[in-house]
Amino acid sequence: MQEFDKSIPFDGRDIQLKVGLLSPQAGGSVLVQSGDTSVLINATRAKGRDGIDFLPLLVDYEEKHYAKGSIPGGFLRREGRPGERATLTSRLIDRPMRPLFPNWIRDDIQIVATTLTLDEDVPPDVLAVTGASIAVLLAEIPFYGPMAAVRVGLIGDDFILNPSYAEVAQGELDLVVAGSPDGIIMVEAGANQLPEEDIIEAIDFGYEAVQELIQAQRDLIKELGIEIATAETPQENEALKQFISDRTTADIKQILSQYDFDKKARDTALDEIKATKVEAEIAELGEEDPLSVAVQEDSKAIGKYFKSLTKKLMRSQIIEDGIRVDGRKLDQVRPISCQVGLLPRRVHGCGLFQRGLTQVLSLTTLGTSGDAQDLDDLHPNSEKRYLHHYNFPPFSVGETKPLRSAGRREIGHGALAERSLMPVLPSQEDFPYVLRVVSEVLSSNGSTSMGSVCGSTLSLMDAGVPISKPVSGAAMGLIKEGDEVRILTDIQGIEDFLGDMDFKVAGTDSGITALQMDMKITGLSMDVIATAIRQALPARMHILGKMLEAIDKPREELSPYAPRLLTLKIDPDLIGMVIGPSGKTIKAIVEQTDSKIDIEDDGTVIIAAVEAEKAERAKKLIYNMTRKLNEGDVYLGKVTRIIDIGAFVEVLPGKEGMIHISQLAEGRVGKVEDEVAVGDEIVVKVRNFDNKGRLNLTRLGIHPDEAAKAREEAE
Repeated sequence: MQEFDKSIPFDGRDIQLKVGLLSPQAGGSVLVQSGDTSVLINATRAKGRDGIDFLPLLVDYEEKHYAKGSIPGGFLRREGRPGERATLTSRLIDRPMRPLFPNWIRDDIQIVATTLTLDEDVPPDVLAVTGASIAVLLAEIPFYGPMAAVRVGLIGDDFILNPSYAEVAQGELDLVVAGSPDGIIMVEAGANQLPEEDIIEAIDFGYEAVQELIQAQRDLIKELGIEIATAETPQENEALKQFISDRTTADIKQILSQYDFDKKARDTALDEIKATKVEAEIAELGEEDPLSVAVQEDSKAIGKYFKSLTKKLMRSQIIEDGIRVDGRKLDQVRPISCQVGLLPRRVHGCGLFQRGLTQVLSLTTLGTSGDAQDLDDLHPNSEKRYLHHYNFPPFSVGETKPLRSAGRREIGHGALAERSLMPVLPSQEDFPYVLRVVSEVLSSNGSTSMGSVCGSTLSLMDAGVPISKPVSGAAMGLIKEGDEVRILTDIQGIEDFLGDMDFKVAGTDSGITALQMDMKITGLSMDVIATAIRQALPARMHILGKMLEAIDKPREELSPYAPRLLTLKIDPDLIGMVIGPSGKTIKAIVEQTDSKIDIEDDGTVIIAAVEAEKAERAKKLIYNMTRKLNEGDVYLGKVTRIIDIGAFVEVLPGKEGMIHISQLAEGRVGKVEDEVAVGDEIVVKVRNFDNKGRLNLTRLGIHPDEAAKAREEAE
């Protein structure tokens, strides 16, 4: 393709697009630049593989350390597995792109976005999302786009577009809105307990800007002479569809109206109908029958059409009757139960949250600053003190499969729960612990991420973490048939699987803390989204009320097995002395007090021990070691050695002074050994420092009260 440049004026900062310069063998490639941030996005399509019955879309976002002028750490000194934030950006690109591909596409499609340079005033993630749409259009892949994304921040009372990292950190909102010509298609947000109406206004503000970028892409494609690719939907076997419908519609309707069926019973009953009313009857037709031939040519045809019919009937029941498969009304929440303190001993906090068949066990662990997670990526914030990890084992849905490390879904759900709780956590100054919450999904039937939010709130309060307010969450769904729209509160698995939207809303009784909306259709109007946000509020408050019945506030005392933290500030110049050669000094203190000690670069010392007395002992040792000696101070010291003219006394760890023989006692002293011996503990006073900074001590002129206080402090 011939080189082509286009500049898009956008909110006072141009976005430059370069096409045809890089990646000539990719299907479509664009370099998106804004400020000094540059992101290269490539999209490529390959022929589909046999047996694939889904869209094999692969989206990867890569961060290179050269983008910020640094060299990666580690032994290899090269980029390795994507970090958590890079994985979340991959998901951020994937989520609005996936529903815009026609549902019949089975070709392999890969989108790779690489940040080449970074300007901290211009985060690259939303540029990568918009760039993915451009690359796909350039590759002429069938696509219901264009699509674009913007970030919305809130500083004071003003919304701002595509804020810098610093503006996001100081603001009250971090919202990403992605949209298509048909409407809003994705929302991702963290907020500081903002009211619903403020969130609705922010989404609307963002979508207005998205439409500008959509039009700019249309202009670009037109200037390049490229038409947005379309293709005919593959022909379906109408005879087979009708055969399945005639034999199973009544039975499927009956099962969907059996409101006392749980997920397993419903799935079993549907599988039995498919096997007896469809598969068995087709098998009896003979190999020459057209229906048998159709099944032989496409082994997944029966399952596909049966699922499509089930989806149609379930949605029809909701649209026409306002009743869901479990008998609930559209705005009704499933039964809820909550427990805390379920596990004994070493667990610092525990919360069990169950809503319907979804059950999540969240466990809290308190650690020290040394347990914080280092984030070696392009973002300026390089450390995390609150970690939320989400696990989804196969037994939670009654399946068997090998256990693997956390995938993108697990990382994404953990990040959402983390974002939901961040606004209510105490500051590091008020509560200097590092917090880790692990949410174990024990049973899943929809909205385990919001179950994790609720379970983690219970767990944090059970651990005694002084959160400012409890947080609850609910997942909203959608059924849209033509102009008919139904919003569902607290969706379960089948409603997520066969529905059009998964909209998660978390917050306190004061406002929203996190949002995440994903679509399976090509866009949704602002009115529908606003309704969903408002409908989530009573659901969240109902769930919150059930949670508060289990525990209504954080426990006043930490678990007896949680570490007790003490902090003190020392002169940064003395850090080396506290650590000692090869860490010898600090290791000795740790062994002596059975504690854990972390020292920050600014001289902040954080001491942790399960027993408060041991933490106090370690603090005292370090305080005394780094304490400044002043003339007139009185100490209980230990005689370390004797010379002819006096004795050396260690008054504080590592600090030794000399008592001249004339200062050992009133009157003349013949020999030092007549007054003191090595190992004696004696009360001494700081006399002065000589011109070389050496410490001189005395035993003279010490008041009995001063001596008593020195002995008491030394104990």
